[in-house]
Amino acid sequence: MSPARAAGGASTEDRVDPRRLVAFLAMIFGMFMAILDIQIVSASLVEIQAGLSASSDEIAYVQTSYLIAEVIMIPLSGFLARILSTRILFTISAAGFTAASVLCGMATSIEEMVVFRALQGFIGGGMIPTTFAASFAMFPLSKRHIVMPMMGLVVPLAPTIGPTVGGLLTDAFSWHWLFYVNLVPGIGVTIAAWTLIDYDQPNWGLFRKTDWSGLFAMAGFLGTMEYVLEEGPSKDWFADDTLCSVAAASAATGLLFFWRAFRAEVPIVDLRAFANRNFALGSLYSVVMGAGLFGLTYLYPLYLARIRGFTPLQIGETMFVTGAFMFLTAPIASRLVARMDPRAMLLFGFSLFSASTFLLTDITKDWDFRELLVPQILRGCSLMFCMIPINNLALGTLPVDRLKNAAGLYNLMRNLGGALGLALINTVLNQRLDLHLVRLREQVGWGRGVAVETLAGMAARFGDQGVDGNSIALKRLGELVRREALVMSFADIFLLLSLLVGAMIALIVIMERPRPAARRT
Repeated sequence: MSPARAAGGASTEDRVDPRRLVAFLAMIFGMFMAILDIQIVSASLVEIQAGLSASSDEIAYVQTSYLIAEVIMIPLSGFLARILSTRILFTISAAGFTAASVLCGMATSIEEMVVFRALQGFIGGGMIPTTFAASFAMFPLSKRHIVMPMMGLVVPLAPTIGPTVGGLLTDAFSWHWLFYVNLVPGIGVTIAAWTLIDYDQPNWGLFRKTDWSGLFAMAGFLGTMEYVLEEGPSKDWFADDTLCSVAAASAATGLLFFWRAFRAEVPIVDLRAFANRNFALGSLYSVVMGAGLFGLTYLYPLYLARIRGFTPLQIGETMFVTGAFMFLTAPIASRLVARMDPRAMLLFGFSLFSASTFLLTDITKDWDFRELLVPQILRGCSLMFCMIPINNLALGTLPVDRLKNAAGLYNLMRNLGGALGLALINTVLNQRLDLHLVRLREQVGWGRGVAVETLAGMAARFGDQGVDGNSIALKRLGELVRREALVMSFADIFLLLSLLVGAMIALIVIMERPRPAARRT
């Protein structure tokens, strides 16, 4: 073969089919909607609670039901994609997600909302790992530096701007539009998926080999584990009898699931992917990134609402900085991913992320947009340098026939990391709050000169207004102590996250750089 012909063959192999590119962009948008809807309700739960006449305990299930259902579907999607094909599974997921979104907007009771949100999370969850697998299977290696930044941008961007989008929609229209907004793009994604995705075929014979006991065990294990992680901090973990029972059920179904995963002829989830060192370490990084990503997306609004008294719209506007700098960093990361060792990018990204949380350890009650600007800029820039190389390192050394299953496991790790991170954050936040309250109350007890003077001044000021100055002064001092204790607890959490992310840097040296040969095995 002549060199020219060889060069022409290579050029043909590396050519990107425009039809596939449009199909992939539609899949990216579908995945974006599915991830966005995790957090889009977070800034508007009070409005949804009022609209559905729900209690404060019940309204939490608007998010919890979605997360539990999505966690079950994500690892299952790899098996379903092999049976149905990517085209059929993604079309069903997009259409079902769109229909469930409309039902959520039409819900008239909290019971309806919880059921419809669970449907939305379960059906829509199939779009997330399917898109990850497609990003490796649909395009040649030479074009991965174009595809991977898209994935790296969508995964952290969607939950980051979720509160912003939700706050804007609720403020401009009503909470119903948090769900109706999915209608038009959902229909477009469904049509594009059905007409354009064409890179694999169904394998209906696998359906007859379905491990039903493994399927139900996995659903029980992941669902109950997610419930325990969500409810544990508020119920004081195993001090609650119901939570103990659910945890026992999780352990039992977990044992059955792992037994079937290693014994079944065609397991629902093939755990052999963890034998690949890069995939195992990449999954661990995904867990930590999930904890950091979802943890900070939770902590920022919590601080701004409880300490600064911001409205949902103000919270969204403040947090928009991170999303904006992710967009600005995406083209830079896209260019570097084709030129740099992904391990070097990962080192830089995790270092920057750790620095962004460490800056928050000096937080006070007066911090708002200006003080939070630099930490948010650093976090927005770091996320692109974290997500792109993690995806490449974790999935880039796996053979094509394992990608669908591995993509489901990989995305499951990120979601479980988010659940673990939120459980850890809320538990530590409560414990540190109690500790700081005890210490601060000792400092303002009777006999402390500064405390007595402060109380006297406050009592005199309120007494001039014709009210019981002493009682109001005591109440106000108690509120000040609690606020300061809460701010100190936030600082402790930020330090913990900084150390956790920073510790992961040490593992980068034992990861293997993906090679072209690894993708053709």
